Order: sequence, then structure tokens, then C-alpha cells
Amino acid sequence: MLIAAAPNPSRRDRTQAAALRVGIRIARVLGPAAASNIGGRMARTIGPWLPVSRVARANLRRALPELDARARRRVLLGVWENFGRTVAELPHIGSRKRTADGPGWECEDDTELCALRDHGGPAILFSGHLANWEIGLPVAASLGLAVSWFYRAASNPAADAAIQDMRREAAGAEVPMFAKGSAGARAAFAHLRRGGVLGMLVDQKLNEGIAVPFFGRPAMTTPALAQFAIHFRCPVIPVYSVRLGPARFRVICEPPVELPDTNDRSADVYALTLAINATLERWIRARPEGWLWLHRRWSKFDCAFATASGTAGAVSND
Repeated sequence: MLIAAAPNPSRRDRTQAAALRVGIRIARVLGPAAASNIGGRMARTIGPWLPVSRVARANLRRALPELDARARRRVLLGVWENFGRTVAELPHIGSRKRTADGPGWECEDDTELCALRDHGGPAILFSGHLANWEIGLPVAASLGLAVSWFYRAASNPAADAAIQDMRREAAGAEVPMFAKGSAGARAAFAHLRRGGVLGMLVDQKLNEGIAVPFFGRPAMTTPALAQFAIHFRCPVIPVYSVRLGPARFRVICEPPVELPDTNDRSADVYALTLAINATLERWIRARPEGWLWLHRRWSKFDCAFATASGTAGAVSND
């Protein structure tokens, strides 16, 4: 794999890019299952000691106050293990196929995805950072469905180029990918207007978003998915994956979310975003160790807002 060089890269960027190249080669030599197991063990051992784990612990106390300290620790260990596995599996993501067992994936119901392939878009698939969130690329490619995704570019251009190379390999075709930001949003809008299918991970905080409840607390959430869907009146299909083992997943595709239609665009955007957050919350509550709790999903402002709204009990452990 060729990794594009950044103009005048810093020493830190060069070091990170070199380490990434080595890591990719080692993971590919090990094979998907062994790489996943080693990555999971390493992250499970080291991760809980890293400062970012304080964010995860605070998130768990606020969102799942019913868990005691032992249960939160068990979830945190699972979060780090899943994250380590996901990173180690990325060099293999392009070669994952639909299989009966072993490394690969199975799909519980691909009716909606096959209908999109046969009839075209526009349509939006949404998911979150659950299990291995990159598995949607080879799944769509295997079904013959071209899906363009939003992505958050890495700060190191050389590392970002390597990651995008692996994603393009997994997609199996030259499908456009859209970097998060205003330019990417405009490109995604044009893609939908041409009848394309757009994939979005919508479980992370967006400072410029709208405050919508998530685990009973207001969370700044992107309104873009709802704005796109209401403008085009297109299907919004929930899709997520469940980890079954090392480099093995079950992909679950649910029926489209019902679009609100009250002739009040702002109210409809809020209502649809609320429904999307509720769907994500349902998935996460079912398997909390499979979600990326390391992200600072709720802000200090959100905590104050929640307390003022009478939900202080959910954040009293912060």
C-alpha cells in the first residue's frame, strides 16, 4: 500500500506514519483473527490507564447510573478490547466476506439493502461507533451497493491517506467519501440529489449541532441527517453490527425510520434526530461494552442544562 506523503510533514507526523506502516504490515502477517486478539488484549491492558478513560467513566456514570463500580469497570474493559480489535482489524477489512463462520460477517436481513441496490436512492444509512463500525464498507460492496460515507479526517495527512486507502479497498469501487465539514456536507447533498446512498455515523458530539436528548440528557447532535432526509423525503435506514468473535460480525439492518411531516421543518428535524438518538441508545444499552464511550459526548453545558431540567440524578456522580 502506498501512503501519500504530506507536504513538509513534521517529525511527529513522519514517526506516526512509519509506525502505522509497520502496524499494518504486522497485522496483515498475523491474519485477521490473531491481529484482532492481540489488538484487543493490548488495548484492554493499557487503555484503562490512559487519561481518556476518565471520559468514559464519567460518561458511564451519567448515562447508566444503575451500573455499580464493578459493572462500569467491566464495560470499560470491554470498550478498550473492542477498540483494540477494531484498529487491528482495519488492515483486513477489505478482505472480509460473507461467511458461515470464522472471520467475516453475516447479515440478519439484507432486504432493505438489496432493495436500495435494485431501485437506487436517494437514501441514508445511519449507524454509530459500535462493534467494528468499518464493516459496513465490505458489506455494501459484497451486496453490490455503492455507499458513500462521511468520515473524520485524521490530523496526520499521511496517516489519513493510509486509512482512506484501506477504506477504498474495502468499498471495492471508487465511491466518493466526504470529509466532515461544510464542503463535505455540500458534496453529500449533491450526492443525494443525484440519487446516491449516503452512510453516516451520527453518535458523536457536534458543537454546532442541536441539543437533543441522548440517554436522558441533552447532547449536541448533528441535524444534517434529518435535514437531508426531510428535504429529499428519502428512506432513513438504521444499520449496526454486533461482534460475534475476533473479526466476525453480525450486521443488522432495521426497517426505515418513519419521517415526520408536520409542515414545520424545524420541528420535523428535531423529531427525526430524536428518533435517531433513541435508536442509537437502544443499541448501546443492549451491548454497552460495544460502544465507544471514550468520546466526550456530553459537554459541561449539557450537564448544567440537565440539572436545571430536573435530571440531576443522572449526573450526580460526575
